[in-house]
Amino acid sequence: MKVLFVASEAAPFIKTGGLADVMGALPKALQTLGVETALVIPNYGGIGWDYKNRMETVYTGTVDLSWRNQYMGVQKLVQDGVPVYFIDNEYYFMRDKLYGYQDDAERFGFFAKAVLAMLPNIGFRPDVIHSNDWHTGLLGAYLKEDFMQDPFYQGLKNIYTIHNLKYQGVFGRDVVEDVLGMPLRLLHNGNIENAGNVNFMKAGMCYADYITTVSPTYAEEITYPYFGEGLEDYVALCAGKIRGILNGVDEKEYDPETDPNIPVHFNAANMFVKKPLAKEAMQRELGLAVNRDVPVLAMITRLVEAKGLDLVTHIMNELMQEQAQLVVIGSGDEEYANALRELAWTHPGSVSVNILFDEGLARRVYAGADMFLMPSRYEACGLSQMIAMRYGTVPVVREIGGLKDSIKNFDKYEALDGNGLSFKNFNAHEFLFTIKRGLSIFADKPLWEKLVLNTMRSDNSWKRSAQAYADLYEKIAGNAVTGEPVFEEQVAEAAGESLAAVKGEDAVKETGDAVVAMEESKEAEEAPQAAEEVVAQTVPEIQQELTAEAKGEAAEVKEETAEAPEVKAEAAEKKEEAEAPEAKADKTAENPEETKTVTEPAKKKPAAKRTTKKAADKATEAEKSESKKTAAKKTAAKKSAAAAEKGAEAKKTSARKTTAKKKTEAAVGTASETAEVPAPKKRGRKPGSKNKKKDAES
Repeated sequence: MKVLFVASEAAPFIKTGGLADVMGALPKALQTLGVETALVIPNYGGIGWDYKNRMETVYTGTVDLSWRNQYMGVQKLVQDGVPVYFIDNEYYFMRDKLYGYQDDAERFGFFAKAVLAMLPNIGFRPDVIHSNDWHTGLLGAYLKEDFMQDPFYQGLKNIYTIHNLKYQGVFGRDVVEDVLGMPLRLLHNGNIENAGNVNFMKAGMCYADYITTVSPTYAEEITYPYFGEGLEDYVALCAGKIRGILNGVDEKEYDPETDPNIPVHFNAANMFVKKPLAKEAMQRELGLAVNRDVPVLAMITRLVEAKGLDLVTHIMNELMQEQAQLVVIGSGDEEYANALRELAWTHPGSVSVNILFDEGLARRVYAGADMFLMPSRYEACGLSQMIAMRYGTVPVVREIGGLKDSIKNFDKYEALDGNGLSFKNFNAHEFLFTIKRGLSIFADKPLWEKLVLNTMRSDNSWKRSAQAYADLYEKIAGNAVTGEPVFEEQVAEAAGESLAAVKGEDAVKETGDAVVAMEESKEAEEAPQAAEEVVAQTVPEIQQELTAEAKGEAAEVKEETAEAPEVKAEAAEKKEEAEAPEAKADKTAENPEETKTVTEPAKKKPAAKRTTKKAADKATEAEKSESKKTAAKKTAAKKSAAAAEKGAEAKKTSARKTTAKKKTEAAVGTASETAEVPAPKKRGRKPGSKNKKKDAES
């Protein structure tokens, strides 16, 4: 199984968020399970020269993007056993930031198309392309609307992962043809459109063979308007192909025993001796009062509303009335940054606010803090709480998304196996009371040590997650044979072999037809017998009913015709004449030898005296009623027998033909496979054009 990961960033090369951590860890974890993986990201200017100096150029070419023809270079290096490809174009990627430019639609449209264009030229044809977030959303559209016209791309599967539905890649509809080079029909039919705009996230979902999110709870949450960000209805429509798989953390990267960024190394066995030393070193570095008995609360986050900063700013003054210290590292909205700076100014020695992001400082805070705060409004997965647990720092989280899936609330009465503290509602004082509960546990040393050990021993590795992805790849790709380009010479050769095979196939088909004919003849002989059995079962029941009815009506007539016995004889004679034709037809199907006896005409008796007019009329009515009922019963019996005969014949014929077909297919299986080789097609057709295949058979 070969899998190509496509993303806009990946650790350790370039990072702005959790997506990079996943892309740096998941491909490595899958390789331990026997999955051959590779990774491709843009070649940003911000990638360090220590990596750039290791890169080698493996391909150069151009990419058509509407009327543009842009240069594309492909660089390669191997990191931790994983081949990593970098799409090079200085016009698009040699910039100060990764995102946030007016031409982001063009930049990442180019990136998606360049990834597909490079595949035939790098010696790696994946079975599955795993694309991530809105930046790669158009890859599936380009693949299925354009590139699949080339046999090389046929059979490729695409899995799309939503890391954060908040960021969707929304652009004006004017970019469809002029920038992306796509037909307007994809906008009008809704494949790449949402709320009147081009939506890269929706395009990724629409063209994906399967969709994943980064936690099971988040997969359910985004079907509701509060979390769906305007796509909740479409997410609900995709319910049959969407699944949540919880992320993990790279345990080798975040290991307090070997982390070079922390001053004191420790593990679960010695942490209560050495972690306080790391705590004191952090307090000195950040200008806090050095005291290992004072609990330290930490936040390492983007300062944005989604991370629950409103709750923090609402209760921070009340929190400082407790005997605790607060450390904040991150950057974002100035409103939150200024509020935190003011808090630090009013509480010197107790609060340290660092409006920046420094990976080394973040590691030292993870190792030195006692509790880690994550009161998120929404959280697709969250990696910070898992990293904190690796360093023995107790997470305090809101029960949402991946936080709910990874943290079990600790309760000294009911849940001593919990690995953190949690609260349900987005409420500032519920958050504050949860922190205070943590402070009370911190004061109870045996109970606190129990909680910390649970935290540090939690399994947040990629093992289970990687296995879940590996199973999903097998499910999507199946036993698909790796496709290779097919050339005209191969098609001509296959056609010749197919011709010879077809001749042999005709002979086998004739044999199969003979077998079918013999079985049909045999069944034709058995059909009358089956029909006779049905009729034999049905007719006696009808005769009994008719006899009972006839007796009742005869008794009624007898009272009125007591003075005219000759009328009875005449009525009986007419009844026999009416039944004779139908009885003859039924008995013919039942037993030809009995036909003569049944159909002999009845001899007429001499005319009788006439009875009264009233008696004659009633006798006539009785005869008509009896005749109608008899005809209806006979018809029902015939239909029942015919249906039974037809059903038995259909089942036998179907089984017989299936047997003959299997014999035929087994004889010509090899020839048929050779004959189905498709003719080669050229890449670069107009997006959306149909793929006309040629049949190699003659």
